[in-house]
Amino acid sequence: MQLLVRKLLQRATPFKQGIVRRTYSTNKVHDIGQPTPATHPQLLKEGEITPGITTEEYISRRKRLLELLPEKSLAIIAAAPIKMMTDVVPYTFRQDADYLYITGCQQPGGVAVLGHECGLCMFMPEATRHDVIWQGEVAGVDAALETFKAEKAHPLSKLRDILPGMIRGSSKLFHNMQTATPIYTELDDFQRAALTGKVKDLSNFTHELRWIKSPAELKLMKEAASIVCQGLLQTMLHSKMYPHEGMLAAKIEYESKMRGAQRMAFNPVVGGGSNGSVIHYSRNDQKIKNGDLVLMDVGCELHGYASDLTRTWPPCGSFSSVHEELYNLVLETNKESMKLCRPGVSLRQIHNYSVEMLCKGFKEIGIMEGSGSNSYHRLNPTSIGHYLGMDVHDSSNISYDRLLKPGVVITIEPGVYIPSIFDGPDRYRGIGIRIEDEVLITETGYEVLTGSMPKEVKHIESLLNNYSRGNGTEAQNNLEAASN
Repeated sequence: MQLLVRKLLQRATPFKQGIVRRTYSTNKVHDIGQPTPATHPQLLKEGEITPGITTEEYISRRKRLLELLPEKSLAIIAAAPIKMMTDVVPYTFRQDADYLYITGCQQPGGVAVLGHECGLCMFMPEATRHDVIWQGEVAGVDAALETFKAEKAHPLSKLRDILPGMIRGSSKLFHNMQTATPIYTELDDFQRAALTGKVKDLSNFTHELRWIKSPAELKLMKEAASIVCQGLLQTMLHSKMYPHEGMLAAKIEYESKMRGAQRMAFNPVVGGGSNGSVIHYSRNDQKIKNGDLVLMDVGCELHGYASDLTRTWPPCGSFSSVHEELYNLVLETNKESMKLCRPGVSLRQIHNYSVEMLCKGFKEIGIMEGSGSNSYHRLNPTSIGHYLGMDVHDSSNISYDRLLKPGVVITIEPGVYIPSIFDGPDRYRGIGIRIEDEVLITETGYEVLTGSMPKEVKHIESLLNNYSRGNGTEAQNNLEAASN
């Protein structure tokens, strides 16, 4: 072991000792409770409010929202609330997508008001000395004006004095119903407006804006997709030596965060064997039996934008004939459905095509009788996909009948979910298979954002078996080196 340490030290870059000069600045960098170009130059460039998104883009979003709102109307958007795990332990905070999209503020407690006359007016929480000691600095009125570029800003304590007059002067009110907070919904003027039918849901407008992504948003989404592809590939290779649902869930989270993701976009689905037939399985507490498949549905968030990817494979390194038969049907449906992805086609049309293809295959295999929707839904009750963006199921108010446009990102995720109590041939019971990719609609067709993640049977088997042999040799070599 001492010999190994000496060799490692000899390989290290020589360090030349000498006089080191350091430059000190008396300018204090002010912390506003989230990264800024001054505090996190490795994350943000000058002129960005959040990584990758400039001040000009946020201002443009506000202008476009105002163009959609009726004249003299007012939009009220509250930040997401803090949710508690215990009386003193909060869950990890995640900002509401609409509030983040409009303001760029990643922190709880604020209320943003957008109007044709006032522009963006932000009511910001006031941190006490006790708050700062225990939780750190937060963005206040100064940050609202200087960082988030609001036209007006006030302490949150002034909301009850200022907002009622703004409400009375408006023709209609729109607010984010998902994050509505009593601090404004209990105002007499708000309640009177609600009783007279003046209050509407803002998400119809914000989801419209968020549906088509800007070049800056697409860059972040491509990076998020790349991260989850790299992470899932490492997890797949890891699965042969560690076939445990919980370990694979931990591995994908580790790999994603090590590559820059702030969090997972949702709790990883790691379903081994019959657990894979549970569509949103989340217990992740079983060992995967030798010969069984594992279905992993995973996604991460990068600076507010989500990725979403699913692969199914046998950790043992070899698909059984039954598994391969079902897998190839799902794979062909995945690839053929993608060919329909282009402007002018709706997600509903793609879904209907995938249903026809899967129904035909299910009947040929012998696991589906009849042609009714009930027979199909027993094997796959899901849609072919959904919109993707700041939320995993993004712009949920946009109908699946809308014709796709360039800049929209969707998922294509056919699958088959055969429960253990399936009334059919025994060999098919307890099998779950899903293959999911992210697809960007372009001017001429589509681009697969998760195309780097293998999904062909021969590629998966080759990866697992070749890596296993190589990894074993490498591990043995490392062990021998350490013992010398």
